[in-house]
Amino acid sequence: MPAKGKHRRPKSSPITRGFVAAGTGGAAIALPLLGATGAHAAPAAAPATAPQAAVTAAKAAPEAAAKKAAPRTYTVVAGDYLSKIAYNKNVKGGWHKLYKDNRQVIGEDPSLILPGMKLTLGAKSTAAPAKPKADDTRAESRASRSAAKTEAPAKTQGPAQAAPQASGSGFTAPVDAGVTTPYRASGSSWSSGYHTGVDFAASSGTTVKAVGPGTVVSAGWSGAYGNEVVIQHADGNYSQYAHLSSLSVSSGQTVGGGQQIGLSGSTGNSTGPHLHFEIRTSPSYGSDIDPLAYLRQHGVSV
Repeated sequence: MPAKGKHRRPKSSPITRGFVAAGTGGAAIALPLLGATGAHAAPAAAPATAPQAAVTAAKAAPEAAAKKAAPRTYTVVAGDYLSKIAYNKNVKGGWHKLYKDNRQVIGEDPSLILPGMKLTLGAKSTAAPAKPKADDTRAESRASRSAAKTEAPAKTQGPAQAAPQASGSGFTAPVDAGVTTPYRASGSSWSSGYHTGVDFAASSGTTVKAVGPGTVVSAGWSGAYGNEVVIQHADGNYSQYAHLSSLSVSSGQTVGGGQQIGLSGSTGNSTGPHLHFEIRTSPSYGSDIDPLAYLRQHGVSV
């Protein structure tokens, strides 16, 4: 029997031991006391997984960026033209953007592209200008007809004209041959809608002459035009001679009217030997004027 005046101390329940009462005026707030194990288990687990996730994300980011930044390429096939490629491949900016990015591969004439050319889609190309091997030039020329434009001297627009005659003014015709395809001939062969020069029926190896005195501003490979010579004349106009099999002049050289500048051929985008001849108001494609009218103004009978 317990002693008088003493009471047994009641045992606190497990629930009560987990709280501390604090407050005044009889009001109390029950604050849970977290055990050592529960308090430190969650924070300890977090540092173990966070660095691993960061490393994985860091590795994945450059791979995703590289995959996204990698430019697409397209190999031209027979029947292609720039607007068709731009439409089919969803090139933002259309054929103008496609041509601008690949100008060094295509050359000065955007309507002349060769099967086998590799074009970059949506980014600037870093490829070297397309130039076929000398041994393969004729074979490639026969096989590389493009729907955009292909010089086709065999398809004559009407009867071939008589060979032009030289004048006494220092000007002459570029070759001693008749015209097959005239200036501004229209048809589906040209995406621009017309022929920018005239074609003379000159077989391979025919002597090509400067039509008048002037200075050679360029002589060399020019994409779809093949081997090309451009001459600036005293009146500020330029004559252009394309698809040559060989060149006899170089850039910066002064030439006289009637002087040999090369031999005709079928280089570049061409289906057969001939001379493509233009008169331009600038050295670049797109500034063409009637070449036969120009020669007639200088006394050449064509």
